[in-house]
Amino acid sequence: MNSFPKCTLVTPTYNWPEALELLLLSIKNQTYLPNEVIIADDGSKEETIKLIKKFQVEFPIPLIHVWHEDNGNQKPKIMNKAIAKAKYDYIIEIDGDIIMHKNFIKDHLTYSEKGFYLFGSRVNIQQKILKTIFNKKTITFGFFAEGIKKRTRTVRFPLFMKFAKTHDERSRKLRGCNMSFWKQDFIKVNGFNEGLVGWGIDDSEMIQRLHNIGIKGKRLKQTAIAYHIYHKEQNKNNLEINNAIERETTEKKISFIEKGVNQYL
Repeated sequence: MNSFPKCTLVTPTYNWPEALELLLLSIKNQTYLPNEVIIADDGSKEETIKLIKKFQVEFPIPLIHVWHEDNGNQKPKIMNKAIAKAKYDYIIEIDGDIIMHKNFIKDHLTYSEKGFYLFGSRVNIQQKILKTIFNKKTITFGFFAEGIKKRTRTVRFPLFMKFAKTHDERSRKLRGCNMSFWKQDFIKVNGFNEGLVGWGIDDSEMIQRLHNIGIKGKRLKQTAIAYHIYHKEQNKNNLEINNAIERETTEKKISFIEKGVNQYL
């Protein structure tokens, strides 16, 4: 009998039901299911709402839809609202354009440990095969699959985790599309920073605050494999403002921000 913590899988989404459908199918295909799934919806239209309702009918675990009105990119806010509703101790975070390997949840829970957060990498699915995977509802990819980049990352080899390094400082390899942390730690630093503007930095800035309270990182190598569906780059107009906020968080060792998850608890 395993002694995994109970967990909530949280994913943001915004007006891309085709990608969300593959993500939800990959959740149903997991060898070990999370205890609940929360979709943090930044204001999607009716098509996404219909898709979620369709899945909710036969989903093997609670599938919760947290939605707010579309008012530009407000990912930190909708993620805070979603995680505030999470019933379980451990949070696994993925993006809404991720297809998970069947052992993804199991891998995150296997290596979860108090005092640590985990972060994994991603395999990129190229634009040229999107039509095919959406039509065929493809959720499994092997080493030789067509249209993928970073091919070596498709190989699951948990033995590598025996040599996993502890990260005392935030790694440049951190990706918010594949990470996990304790809800209690997230609340201690007041969650995502709603003072950030538009796209970018929200995950790494929050993780920096975890480091500032003494939480360390562990990188998941050749485990927790995530396939990232190609999309055009987001608008990066406000990236420099957000980078400045992150620099201040790092230099001043800020651990608690003003506008965060405490508004919804």
